[in-house]
Amino acid sequence: MNVPLLIARRYFSSKNKRNIISIISNISMVGVAVGTMALIIVLSVFNGLEDLVRTLYGKSDPDLLISAVQGKSFETNEQLLARIRATPGVALLTEVIEDNALLQYHDRQMVVKLKGVSDNYFAQSNIDSAIVEGDHRLTRAEEPYALIGAGVQHELSIAIDNKFAPLRLLYPRNTGKKTLSMNPETAFTEQTIVAGGVFLIEQHIDDSYIFVPIGFAQNLLKYGSRRTALEVKVGESRSIDEAQEDLQKLLGPGFHVYNSDEQHVSLLKAIKVEKMFVFITFAFILLIASLNIFFSLSMLVIDKKKDIAILMAMGATSHNVRNVFLFEGAIVALVGAFVGLTLGITICWIQQTFHVVSMGMATSVVDSYPVKMQLADIVLTGIAIIIITITVSIRPALNASRLALRDNL
Repeated sequence: MNVPLLIARRYFSSKNKRNIISIISNISMVGVAVGTMALIIVLSVFNGLEDLVRTLYGKSDPDLLISAVQGKSFETNEQLLARIRATPGVALLTEVIEDNALLQYHDRQMVVKLKGVSDNYFAQSNIDSAIVEGDHRLTRAEEPYALIGAGVQHELSIAIDNKFAPLRLLYPRNTGKKTLSMNPETAFTEQTIVAGGVFLIEQHIDDSYIFVPIGFAQNLLKYGSRRTALEVKVGESRSIDEAQEDLQKLLGPGFHVYNSDEQHVSLLKAIKVEKMFVFITFAFILLIASLNIFFSLSMLVIDKKKDIAILMAMGATSHNVRNVFLFEGAIVALVGAFVGLTLGITICWIQQTFHVVSMGMATSVVDSYPVKMQLADIVLTGIAIIIITITVSIRPALNASRLALRDNL
């Protein structure tokens, strides 16, 4: 039988405790419970935001993206493309030409990201599920069509499938001169294309991107056999990490091979950094809330002087006395943490299941706040509570041990 733990449990559940000590202990438990609950909820919201970012960009992002280490484009040939297609795990290879271009529609204009993709693009991308108007096909009856973002359509008031008012796309000619001619006919190459569909994915993409057939982009931008990227869909026979490693070995140091997370590393890293700082902030709040444990234990040591003397007379050691108050602090903190974890997990589950808290915006990409619980967050919160409990309980417990030694002498 663990005598110090038994005594600590009796102190915790005793109805004869002085009222002020009981009140402070209850405040301590409530503070730990609220801090723990808030920490679980906030971390789960950040997990949900991270998943939301992956889901949104996953509609247009490939499994793997190949780009040049230097420069914005690189030369391709059939031998290189054949070697990539023959790599184990590569199920589909899409060629991409992407660059800035000037879009004109009637009397309005804006700079857009023109992305030319090969015919098999929609076999690996889920962007067709994000179409809100028109058709996702980029070629119909051998005629090229453009797929535009909702933000681009709104900015220029573009009508879909209007062959009498096509989009005008202009790109600076590469004349080798440092100065640009003021004559638009000689300064820019120009092509027209009909807007065939509108997509709604994410604001950054919606406000700037236009998808066109790769042949159209190749003629407008004069890229020839150069490509800005190659997008790879990985088959089920091989994992994405394994295929990424194989392609990196095949292509060498002149190319980057990015997985889906690495394609948006800055955004995902920003979310993780914010999550870390929020955890640290709430951990400090939890520490401040747990200071009441320190005060309640200090008052309990003073209140139990006679009990300490009796224990020492019965043969208890200063180590036993110290453990009594360490266990007392642990019980107060763990009861509060258990209640907080239960409440936090319950609230997150309700939000995940019933979507109670809405975003409150008609234009938001999701109706309710995204929430996702992770076991690692619960474990990390538990470790933080243990560290905080030891920190605030050790001093009163040592004071009780010194008091026991002094009375014994």
